[in-house]
Amino acid sequence: MTVSIRFLPNDVVIQAEVGEPLLQVAARAGVSIPTGCLMGSCHACEVELEDDTEPVCACIAAVPSGCSTLTINLYVDPTW
Repeated sequence: MTVSIRFLPNDVVIQAEVGEPLLQVAARAGVSIPTGCLMGSCHACEVELEDDTEPVCACIAAVPSGCSTLTINLYVDPTW
């Protein structure tokens, strides 16, 4: 199943498969998400998914099932 992913604030839209890693989707879309990468422990790659209240680490997150569209809000930590 394909999901339409929208990256903010860039307003870039791309199609992705359920289960595809978020960093891979972002790279295909030409969107840069900074990484540490310590597999989720450094939190350099945190992004906000449209319906979640807690940020997720893009390095260990994948496109979820059960939705046809997903908005991912990128934000940059100036210390990284």
